Amino acid sequence: MSLRTRRARRRFAAALLLPLAALAAMPAAAESTPPRGHLLLNGGGGEATGYWLKFFELAGGKDQPIVIVPTASERPEAGPEYVEELVPLGATNARWLPIRTRQDAEQPEIVAALAGARAIFFTGGDQSRITAAILGTAAEKAIRAVYETGGVLGGSSAGLACMSEKMLTGEGDFTRLTAGNVELKPGLGFVTEAILDQHFVSRQRQNRLISAVLENPTLLGVGVDERTTIWVKPDRTFEVLGDGWVMIFDARKSAIRRIVADAVTRLAAAELVTRILVAGDRFDLKSGLPLP
Repeated sequence: MSLRTRRARRRFAAALLLPLAALAAMPAAAESTPPRGHLLLNGGGGEATGYWLKFFELAGGKDQPIVIVPTASERPEAGPEYVEELVPLGATNARWLPIRTRQDAEQPEIVAALAGARAIFFTGGDQSRITAAILGTAAEKAIRAVYETGGVLGGSSAGLACMSEKMLTGEGDFTRLTAGNVELKPGLGFVTEAILDQHFVSRQRQNRLISAVLENPTLLGVGVDERTTIWVKPDRTFEVLGDGWVMIFDARKSAIRRIVADAVTRLAAAELVTRILVAGDRFDLKSGLPLP
């Protein structure tokens, strides 16, 4: 082989290697960063024992800016009452925001107050009021940014239910297990793995959550009792706090049947997994399994 031929082949090989070297030198594509915040969600009937101490801890201390969102409540005094409750507990920077309408949720001063918070708490009432006023607004963007930068979102009763991506509204006939029987609407979507329900054991709400799960079997059903809290951590596990129970329905591997008769579709299932958790128990929302 001539010297000229050998040189030509070396130049050709080098030309092939250059793009590969350039690719190797490029920084790896940034992976999407999962939310780094915490959810502290109570089933209603009064906050679980130790709830506010944990809320302050996750916020970074009692002096951090805390915002109460009483949108779910029809009682105008709900917001001021919560602030009055937190002050004796040591909160020095708590306020409430009058968000009743979508127009309120676009007000610059309200959006700024939410954006500056380290902890946001949604009161009880009607969860549909929360989503009607906040979904798709500048206020929602500010709330989401607080969560994604490590803040804490809390809520009780309606403030728990609104966190599901698919949200129970409280409408329906809960005396039976039939298709189309439970109304679901878009929620705030901070919990995408499950449908959340409140006042669960105290008000015997198993029927409506089972119905919702059988019609949405890719989602877990998580029913949180009164004075009971789930603390959802950034790794998508949760821990149970408080005095009552958390019930979980898992239909992901169930054989679900729909029996139509007299214009009613009854729901049936085999191998519906039910779990009952109490304070100290831990659960993985991703796998659907309890943790040690």
